[in-house]
Amino acid sequence: MAGLPRTLVRDGLRLASLIAFILVPVSVCAQQAQPLDARFLLGVGTHQGLGGPVSARGYVPSENIAQIKQLGLNAFRDDFPWSDFEVGGRRMGFTPRLGRLEAQVRSGVARPLLILAFGHHLVPNSSPPTTDEARQRFADYAAAAAQSVVAQNPVFELWNEWNLAAKKDPAFSPENYLALAQVARPAVKRVAPNAPFLVGALGDDPGWTWTEKMLRTGILEYADGASIHLYNFCMGPSKRTSAEIIDRLTAFHRLVGQASGNTDFPIYVTETGWTTASNKCGVSEQAQADNTAQLILWASTAARWLKGMWLYELKDSGQNPSQLEDNFGLYRFDNSPKPVACAAQGAWAFIRPSLSAERRELASGVVSINASTASGGRIAVWSETPDRRYEIRLKGDQQGASFAMPCDQAARPASGVWIPVSSTPVLIAANDSAAPALEIRPAR
Repeated sequence: MAGLPRTLVRDGLRLASLIAFILVPVSVCAQQAQPLDARFLLGVGTHQGLGGPVSARGYVPSENIAQIKQLGLNAFRDDFPWSDFEVGGRRMGFTPRLGRLEAQVRSGVARPLLILAFGHHLVPNSSPPTTDEARQRFADYAAAAAQSVVAQNPVFELWNEWNLAAKKDPAFSPENYLALAQVARPAVKRVAPNAPFLVGALGDDPGWTWTEKMLRTGILEYADGASIHLYNFCMGPSKRTSAEIIDRLTAFHRLVGQASGNTDFPIYVTETGWTTASNKCGVSEQAQADNTAQLILWASTAARWLKGMWLYELKDSGQNPSQLEDNFGLYRFDNSPKPVACAAQGAWAFIRPSLSAERRELASGVVSINASTASGGRIAVWSETPDRRYEIRLKGDQQGASFAMPCDQAARPASGVWIPVSSTPVLIAANDSAAPALEIRPAR
């Protein structure tokens, strides 16, 4: 096509794709109209794989399995450390140190995303692997680890926040990460061909400097998805929002699309969340709940390329109220739920049946997520600015329509009433297949 004018080529391609779309058999369209929970993983971070038989962080498989079930999540993410899986004499398998992880994986409560990571004290140059021998030993462990959980339909992630370790140790270079992916992915795929293999696990990367270096190595050829961790709890208070996370995730999606040549290259947010620590970086428990619910609802609109999101973390890891790392949980250290637990559960229960969803703006800073489900239209509405209040009302008489907040025990009739809009999403369900039309006005 080199000799044709660009506009002619573009119009020709557009026409060809339109014809192709019209000719797609109905069965293909029907297959694509799957509910969100068949196309998207909503998970939570847990800490069963670190710390040995008894967790100093308070993780106990039986309790945590029950919490994951209660939340209705379909995935969890945990560590699968090399040094605990391979013991002397190159024997591989679950050891007593990994008993808690094994119990949670084998329970079948949700799909495991397992981090293949960390060096081995018996293997020279392994933290990170920088020699052919160390990389081959890592690949052997990765294959044996994959084999041991293949029945649980796992997802694997290569290392954890390699880019943050690079700040202190130049061995954590993009080139060494690529070299590890080149041997580890084929080893995993031989035993678990259907298990997605993710690269990145990127920690905070201002200006995308390290990310762009990693992408330039061509690493996406050795990956089924790119993973990232997104946090903003230490940004200025006005930035500690789901909107800021969504903006950065969208930028990452663009970078990965350019590097891979595929605008729908699968992306996984394997950590995100807010700490409720009582220090300058913490947010209130209500803000944690609202941000999390908003993020879950929005994710339904990006599921063409966003394949999963893991909230960090299931329960608080400690009991110091001012310690950041101790206070990310959906549940407190004593396993009592924070408001974010019912917010995540309610938002996910509302949006998981959606067959399609799109984001709209009803007014400046007022977001709606319009979704269709097999049982009718759904719409979620919230204000991105906590101090700007609005009210919404369904247009016309919508018999049977109801509304609730994510943590409400029961829904109320929505027809004919003005409903206040705040940063806590309003969830409206209608019997019609289309999302209901709304009127909006500033709160009186």
